[in-house]
Amino acid sequence: MKFNHEIRYAAGADDVYAMLGEQAFREQVCEASGTLAHTVQVTPSGTGMNVVVDRTMPADGIPSFATKFVGDKIQVVQNETWAGPSGANLEVNIPGKPGHFKGKITLAERDGETVETVTGDIKVSIPLVGGKLESLIGDLLASALRTEGKVGARWLGR
Repeated sequence: MKFNHEIRYAAGADDVYAMLGEQAFREQVCEASGTLAHTVQVTPSGTGMNVVVDRTMPADGIPSFATKFVGDKIQVVQNETWAGPSGANLEVNIPGKPGHFKGKITLAERDGETVETVTGDIKVSIPLVGGKLESLIGDLLASALRTEGKVGARWLGR
């Protein structure tokens, strides 16, 4: 399943990139998302950075057909490899569960604001319910990105 989501920030791309590289920002996003537990690692790498966010979320509100695949909580590991301020490769995995996301993050400054675009493919290899689970993962990813956008707006506005 194809995925595409945009977050708009009232700030320049350099400020948004700097925010995305702040461990404290990433931790605030996890806390605002209602995680049960999380770890964040931000490691500079040349002109870019590597970001790993490992969070465990409650499975509250997940349809019953999906809970037998994920259980009562979901661990999600997000890996971002930033070559520089304009974009990153993104992988999201659910360890021990079928399903993953592979895609890209781009930052583009337009008319005094920065648009963070997340695009990629969600894949769940389970016959009959794979498509439904892909859609569910897409909804969860979009919800997480909306939370990131709200926390980011507050972060940049301080």
